[in-house]
Amino acid sequence: MSEEFDAVVERVRERVTPDAGERAKLEAVADEVVRRAEAAIADLDVDAAVVRVGSTARGTWTAGDRDVDVFVCFSPDLDRERLERCGLDVGHTVLPEGHEEYAEHPYVKGPVDGYDVDLVPCYAVDDATEAQSAVDRTPFHTRYVEERIDDDLAADVRVAKQFGKAIGVYGSNLKTRGFSGYLTELLVLEYGGFRPLVEAAADDWHPPVHFDPEDHGQQSFDDPLVFVDPTDPERNVAAVVASDAVARFQHYARELLADPRESLFEPSDPDPIDAAAVRAAIDRRGTTPVAICFDAPDLVDDQLWPQLYRSVDGVTSELDRRGFDVLRAAAFADESATLFVELEVAERPAVERHDGPPVHVGEHARGFYEKYADTDAAGPFIDGDRYVVERERAHPSAPDLLRSDALLDVALGAHVESALEEGYEVLVGENVATLAESFGVELARYFDPKP
Repeated sequence: MSEEFDAVVERVRERVTPDAGERAKLEAVADEVVRRAEAAIADLDVDAAVVRVGSTARGTWTAGDRDVDVFVCFSPDLDRERLERCGLDVGHTVLPEGHEEYAEHPYVKGPVDGYDVDLVPCYAVDDATEAQSAVDRTPFHTRYVEERIDDDLAADVRVAKQFGKAIGVYGSNLKTRGFSGYLTELLVLEYGGFRPLVEAAADDWHPPVHFDPEDHGQQSFDDPLVFVDPTDPERNVAAVVASDAVARFQHYARELLADPRESLFEPSDPDPIDAAAVRAAIDRRGTTPVAICFDAPDLVDDQLWPQLYRSVDGVTSELDRRGFDVLRAAAFADESATLFVELEVAERPAVERHDGPPVHVGEHARGFYEKYADTDAAGPFIDGDRYVVERERAHPSAPDLLRSDALLDVALGAHVESALEEGYEVLVGENVATLAESFGVELARYFDPKP
């Protein structure tokens, strides 16, 4: 099995390693971007240095990747407004076809000879612990990895990245909530290769998993995976990694060791299902799906998806609290957005039991009794030692609850709440099958889930 594992990894390594021509083309593009940036800086009345960062600078990018990251490092004495203005000036000069995006501050993204270039301003701080914005650490990350990685480890990093992409855990964006490129590099460096990383994840990881290669000391990070940033002891490189991403990595690490195969390195989405397949799945499961459909807020993914996740949690918590047992839930989004919740129970009785305080607690008990004594509720009566009433349930129907103003009282993302206030539709039961036209892949993945 060991030879089979090594053979599979070697074939993957060959496939994901850029050839000489691809490397030369990328280097030519990167050099041109740096040259343009230095020329643009010369026209400004500021001091700045241009540095390449990211996987293409560290030699850990995989074949086919076409991203080039270039940072313009300004003096820490420059105020934030001037940094942003100068950074955008340089960005638009270097990337005339580019557009502005926003991380912690705005930057310019645009094409150069078929490559996607990010030109990002940052502060040239002397130490990562002095960072004035999150991006200020990035040049230190590049330097740290460059000083420790060799060709063999870089090849193993590329294999690890390809594995992460295939199993859906690669990417630190707030939709994926997975392993960043930097974290992947650090893990391969920590274990000395891809195979020992996989073996450790499969057998030795018991979250929370903690790494501190520079012995900064125990930090109070409350995350399933903790990798103390070698360049900044106050930062967990793995802070964004969700517990299910850690678990998925462990599952597929065991799969790879038990049955090495190249398919585990090949990303694949399920075929989209149609409305008829959705209806068949609902009939087979005997549940009641409900979908809250609305226009997606005009946000970048890293702002939108945390709000969608928060909103799904808020809706499911409220439904569970009211006795509508949630089996599972998900969020879908493109131009429209959907909070999709599958219910084991969609209808409840017209009345609900409400337990009051024990009779002996005096004023509190009297207050409860007087509150309900002259209402339409059944009771108050005594059950054991406490008052009880059976009162009319505010929302016996889950769909009715979701169509009411009560939906806006649950914990929602701010922009999602605003979008719902503008209007939304609730689909119930087989009517959710209409979502297949827009979200066929997502529904296929939902009704046939994999680890």
